[in-house]
Amino acid sequence: MKWWRSPRWAAVGRAAFLAFLVWTAYQNGTATAGARFGVPVLIAAAVCAVVLAVPRWRLSVAPVAVTVATAWWGWVVDPFLAVVLFDLAVARRARTALVCAALALAGNLLGVQAGFIWTDRRWAATLTVLLFGLVVGLWQGNRRRLLRTLADQVDHLRVEARLREDAARAAERSRIAAEMHDVLAHRLSLIALHAGVLAARSPDLPPRVAERLALLRATSVEALSDLREVLGALRGPASEDGPGPLEPALKDVRDLVDQARAAGQDVTLTVDGDPSQAPITHRLAAYRIVREGLTNARKHAHGGQVAVRVGYLPPATSVEVTNDTGFPGPGASTGSGYGLVGLRERVTALGGHLDAGPAGAGSWRLAARLPHPTSSPDRNGKCS
Repeated sequence: MKWWRSPRWAAVGRAAFLAFLVWTAYQNGTATAGARFGVPVLIAAAVCAVVLAVPRWRLSVAPVAVTVATAWWGWVVDPFLAVVLFDLAVARRARTALVCAALALAGNLLGVQAGFIWTDRRWAATLTVLLFGLVVGLWQGNRRRLLRTLADQVDHLRVEARLREDAARAAERSRIAAEMHDVLAHRLSLIALHAGVLAARSPDLPPRVAERLALLRATSVEALSDLREVLGALRGPASEDGPGPLEPALKDVRDLVDQARAAGQDVTLTVDGDPSQAPITHRLAAYRIVREGLTNARKHAHGGQVAVRVGYLPPATSVEVTNDTGFPGPGASTGSGYGLVGLRERVTALGGHLDAGPAGAGSWRLAARLPHPTSSPDRNGKCS
C-alpha cells in the first residue's frame, strides 16, 4: 500500500479538509453579516467538523448535528452537509442522505436570514454542492466494494491454487508409494520363491543352510505381508491417463514414443545408455516425465515436432522433452494443469531438479536430472 493511501494519512487529509471548511464558513459568515454573525457560524462549523472527524459518529451523530446546523445557518455551512451525504452514500445509505438533505433544505425556511438558501443566487449552488457530495459518495462506495470483492476473489483463488498444488503433491507421493509397493513386492516374492525352490530341490543341504533358507523364506513372506499392509492402502484405481501397476517399470519410453507416433505426433527419440544402468525409481520418473511432455505437446502444440532425449548413463539420469510451436489440440482445455507439480514433487523426492519453461522461438522445454545413488546399480537394477 502506498503511503498516501494508508488510514493514518487518510485521517490527516480529512481533518485538514474539515479545518479548511471551518475557515471558509467563518470567512463567508463574516463577509455576509459581520463579526456578530461570523463567531456563531465558527462555533457551529467547528462542532460539525468535530462530529465528522470522529469515525464512530460519522453515520450517527454527524447527520443529525450537521442537518440541524445547515437548517439554521443555511448556505454558509452546507459543505459540511455535502460531506455527510458523501459518508452516507459510501455506506450505502442513500435514502438517509436524501432525507437529511430534504430536512435541511426545508428547515432553512425557518433559519437565519443571512444564511437563507432559497434565493435566486444560492439555491442552485447549494443543490449542486449537495448533489456532488452524494454522487461522489455513491461512486466511491461502489469502487471500494468492487475492490474489496476483487481482493477476496484473489485471496480465494490463491488459497484454491495452493490447495490444488498440495493435493497434486499428495497424490504424487501416494503414487510413488504405490509403485514402490509394486516393485518391492515383486522383488520380495522372487526372494521367497527362489528360497523355497532351493530348499525343496536340494534335500542334501546341510541342516544349518536349510535352516537359513527357511528363515530367509519366512522373513521375506512376513516382510511382503507387512509391506502390503502398510502401503497397499495407498493404491488407488488406475486413472484414465495413467498406466496400471508396474506398467512404467516394465515398459520403456520407446513404447510411449511409438504410441505418440501412431497417434500422429512427429517425435524423435534419442536414448543414451541402457535403462538397466539406472535405478528403477529413475526409470519410473523418466517414463512419467516423457509421458507428461508428450501429452502437453499434443494438447498445446499439436502439429509441432517433439524431440525426446533420455540418458541413463551415470552419474545421473537425464530426461529432456522439447516441442516446437503448434496449435492447440482437441484436449487443450481439459486436465487439471497440475501435472508438473506432481512431477516436480517426484523429481525432488529423488534428489533431482526439474525445469519447465519456454526454450525460445515459441518452443517449450521440459527437462529433469536425477542423480544416481552412490552405489551403482547392476544389470537387474539393484545397487551393488
